[in-house]
Amino acid sequence: MGVEIERKYLVKGDDWKKQGTGQLYQQGYLSTHPDRTVRVRTVGNEGYLTIKGITAGASRSEYEYGIPYADAQSMLDQLCQRPLIQKVRYRITYEGLVWEIDEFQGENQGLVVAEVELTDEHQTIALPDWVGKEVTAEEKYYNANLIKHPYSQWD
Repeated sequence: MGVEIERKYLVKGDDWKKQGTGQLYQQGYLSTHPDRTVRVRTVGNEGYLTIKGITAGASRSEYEYGIPYADAQSMLDQLCQRPLIQKVRYRITYEGLVWEIDEFQGENQGLVVAEVELTDEHQTIALPDWVGKEVTAEEKYYNANLIKHPYSQWD
């Protein structure tokens, strides 16, 4: 079984952009059940299908498979819940860890979140100066929830 262990943070400022280049991601959800999500994603000309289990702390089961780009695009167009998630993802290495910074577009424009994958839930990490409040446990920041309650509709 695949396990994803990650922590999520809000991002301060935009100095981090000088450290990397971004790539457009488009993703949609076939299922957003609280116990499992099924996501379709395109990155460049590649497609992926991802199944994630319920989150416990900073961990959850995760299975990801490459699928034909045309199939992924068809699922995004015809089967996925709306709105789709559109974001530009930047990868920045800091203190030996790869941080993924997602700058959301569309109905979630204005939201910028950084995630870091860990090998252990209790792993000690150094935080870059552009990392703000930790939001790992705040469900409203889950991508699957951003389609139900987009950032543009928050108070």
